[in-house]
Amino acid sequence: MVGNFFSTPAGSRTVCTDLAMKLRESQWNVRVTSRYRNKILRIVDMASTVWLKRHSFTLAQVDVYSGPAFVWAEVTCELLRRMGKPYLLTLHGGNLPAFAQRWPTRVRRLLSAAYAVTTPSRYLLDAMKLYRADLCLLPNAVELDKYVFRCREHVRPTLVWLRAFHKIYNPSLAPRVVACLRREFSDLHLTMIGPDTQDGSLPLTLKVAADLNVRERLEICGPIPKATVPKHLAKADIFLNTANIDNAPVTIVEAMACGLCIVSTAVGGIPYLLRDGHDALLVSSNDPEAMAGSVRRILKEPGLAKTLSRNARRKAEAFGWSNILPQWEELLLNAGDQAERLSDSSLA
Repeated sequence: MVGNFFSTPAGSRTVCTDLAMKLRESQWNVRVTSRYRNKILRIVDMASTVWLKRHSFTLAQVDVYSGPAFVWAEVTCELLRRMGKPYLLTLHGGNLPAFAQRWPTRVRRLLSAAYAVTTPSRYLLDAMKLYRADLCLLPNAVELDKYVFRCREHVRPTLVWLRAFHKIYNPSLAPRVVACLRREFSDLHLTMIGPDTQDGSLPLTLKVAADLNVRERLEICGPIPKATVPKHLAKADIFLNTANIDNAPVTIVEAMACGLCIVSTAVGGIPYLLRDGHDALLVSSNDPEAMAGSVRRILKEPGLAKTLSRNARRKAEAFGWSNILPQWEELLLNAGDQAERLSDSSLA
């Protein structure tokens, strides 16, 4: 498996790490690369691992992102092709469709040579089918039994935000939302959880909060271990997703599993994942007044919180590993069978 397998100091895991763990628990022999954060070291490690371990694997799965990260997918897959190794691709990131529009030949060439191409969202399924028609939908999964559901029938003004502090997730929108509501709800509180990516988003968020006189309403937790995410989510009643670009974030599925009332920007793959007025409230991007208005509705409109909470949990139940892992195993087994047939025919 070729992807970003590094963990944060707090113990948070990437989606591909979770998949590798689940496959190993099902007795698959899995090698992973790379754990390096440095981009140069990462691509060198990916390529060298694929080459040096070529006799110890029969099939590869490669994550595909936009931007500079697309290069390591190209390099890795070129090596795999030259070695005659079949591989699957998994598409990630809300910005991948825009990247594909800019580099259609590169994207089409990469996708066309794979045994299969999976995507975790219907958004990418629709947006990327121009470059390969037979994409396979395999959503990101969660360990559902670890997320205790509590119906938010009597909702409190306790908000939580869970993402990396990065400009694409627009974290500074969150304190602006709090500022719109602070006079109306004296006990309003927002917890913001996630690592600092060092792109200036965290200092900007703190500055905005201070300038709007809501700093005392915010708690900045930093990164947290994956195992403690359910506990932190359970403390809140409303989940804010402020992203400007998004695909199918696991954090939203986790919030749904806990029964939080979700208020999210309607960007990228979010409208494919959430249904406005049914299991979430969706608003335009970078609009603090609209997002605050949705929070206000949840807090004041009778029955709305209960409806959103119950429907969110019902939808989240489709994302459990008991549903998703067998689909991965079937796809991998079929690809492995094809690899063996090709090997047998070449020997003959």
